[in-house]
Parts: sequence; C-alpha cells; structure tokens
Amino acid sequence: MSTTFAPLRNDTFLRACLRQATEYTPIWLMRQAGRYLPEYCATRARAGSFMGLATNVDFATEVTLQPLERYALDAAILFSDILTVPDAMGLGLSFQQGEGPRFERTVRTEADVAALTVPDMERLRYVFDAVTSIRRALNGRVPLIGFSGSPWTLACYMVEGGGSDDYRLVKTLMYQRPDLMHRLLAINADAVALYLRHQIEAGAQAVMIFDSWGGVLADGCFQTFSLAYTQRVLAQLPQTHAGQRIPRIVFTKGGALWLSDMNTLDCDVLGLDWTAHLGRARAAVGGEPGTPGKALQGNLDPNVLFANPEQVAAEAVQVLERFGAPHTDPQTCGPTHIFNLGHGISQYTPPEHVHALVETVHAHSRRMRQTA
Repeated sequence: MSTTFAPLRNDTFLRACLRQATEYTPIWLMRQAGRYLPEYCATRARAGSFMGLATNVDFATEVTLQPLERYALDAAILFSDILTVPDAMGLGLSFQQGEGPRFERTVRTEADVAALTVPDMERLRYVFDAVTSIRRALNGRVPLIGFSGSPWTLACYMVEGGGSDDYRLVKTLMYQRPDLMHRLLAINADAVALYLRHQIEAGAQAVMIFDSWGGVLADGCFQTFSLAYTQRVLAQLPQTHAGQRIPRIVFTKGGALWLSDMNTLDCDVLGLDWTAHLGRARAAVGGEPGTPGKALQGNLDPNVLFANPEQVAAEAVQVLERFGAPHTDPQTCGPTHIFNLGHGISQYTPPEHVHALVETVHAHSRRMRQTA
C-alpha cells in the first residue's frame, strides 16, 4: 500500500499540539467514531462484531471518516481499540454486544508473566494497513491520530481479564509482587512503543497514549507503575517522521492531581478529564510565551452533551473561557488548547448536540482571538 499522501489542508490541530498560534481552537472527540452515530451502528451490523469492524481495513476506514462527514472536526482518530496489543500477545480479546472487552487468558502468575513477549507486529498488520488506508482516504482534510493504551492500563485489563470496579486483582499483584508487575509493565511499554512507531511509519501524524486507569492508583504508585512506563514508551518514539513533527499526547483519566509530575513527560500535549480546571492547569504546565510548556487537551464533561444544544453551547464557552486568552503571536510558541471531552463520548449522545458543540467551539474561539 502506498505511503505517499496528499498535502495537509487543515493543520490547526497539529499546530496547537506544538503550542503554535492558531486562528481558532481545534476540536476532536475521544470515541468520535462510535455507537452514538447511526451510520456507525449500520456499519458494525454489516461487520458482524466489533473485532470484525476493527480488523477489516475498509470498515475501519469507513467508520473513522463518518464523524468528519457530519462535523467540522479538526482531526481524525484511528478506529481501533486500546487492547489490540495484549490481543496480539495471545490473550484472546473478544467483545460481547452491550458488554466491555474480555480476555480468554489472564496474566496473574509468575509463569504467566514469563510467557509474555513483545508481539510480532505482523499480528497487528490490520491496524497499520488501516492507518495507511485512512490517511489516504482523508486526502489531506485533517490529520490522523494513532493511539495505544498505556502500559499500566493494558496491565489492568490483562490481569483482571476485562474491566473492573475495584482493580483488586491487578493491585494485589502490584503490592504483593511488584517485581512481576515491573516485568509486565516493561514488556507492555516496549510493545506499545513498537506499536506506535509502526503506526507513525504507516501514516499517523500524531500519537496518543490513553492511561485510562492511571487515576485509580495511589500517590507514589502512579509515579512508579504508570508514569515511569509511559515515559519509557515516549523515550522510544521518534519526534519526527518524513520531515514532519509527530506530536505525542498523554491522557490520564483522574490525573489532574499529578500535573506537575506529568509535566516532566517527554510529550507535547497533556489531556485532562473534567475534574481539572483548565486555567489552573495552564498556569501550572502551559508555559509562558517563548518558554517550554505543554499544550492542553480537554475537558468538557461528556454528560454535558445530554443537555439541550443551547446549554451544550454555554458549557463549551465556559471551558474555552476557563483556559483563557489564546496564544496569538505567530512568531513564538505559547499556551494552546485543543478542545475535547474529558473522556469518551457516550453511545447515548444525540448526534445533533455534537454539532452544536463543534460550531460553538469554532465560533467562540475565533471571537476570543479577535478580542485578545
């Protein structure tokens, strides 16, 4: 498959990631291609299952582009799942309708950990082929984001066998056998880094690490078992590819407590959930114009989208105003914001409410720059 791509026509998202001035605040949504869209549900029905959808290049391309046909979003994100890496390790990933992911095999003993290796990336060829296919289908409309789960988040699913309410099994392993947990996390980190490098080579123009369960850890444990291994991933990623910068985004749900620690990560953007105050986050890690800092991404509560469109618009304006006056000097870098939700969009979201959100973010952020 050719990896020669059309020139990018809208680079607003990439510039904001790199703390460069933009004409408006870019917006994309976590899980923007998904169950809240009737066209997604129709494609999934044709595919027969979630994994049938995710492992078919044509279907994955189709659903990635669906939200861009409805909304003026500023980035596309690869349609896949955070658990493809442990699936490639042989744990047997499956999704039942109406339920979360499950693994046939778990990792809980010394023998289980000893059997783990960084998987052959050919087992994930369907992901890389989808990246290239999507990038070509976008035809330069907006950038494409690749992603993976973080080493800690993957470990949670691998030990628990699926989602968890109390993380009892993974935390028991962490506290009782920290040596095993470190070995598991090291393998995960090296696998994630290799996986993301292949996505970049296939055409991803930015990559995001989803540390979805970092926030369930105690202080100290977060730094030791999550942050350190996220940094191990980042240290193995290229900063440029084919002459272009490749921004790196890290999102830790529940991570606002540790912003100062996360500021040490070798990434460009920190994603925030809805518990963070964007203005205070900007003051802590956003950096002054001309100085190093992190771009911020987030952080509207996804449940806002169940309110009427007028209230959705009002809440979006509040998020923009909390971040504050945008950076507007094209000659220097400075604090920048990428609008997103504080977590993934709910499957029950009315699609027309998303339209109100996107239009409001673009219009109000333009007005903010005119008065800055």
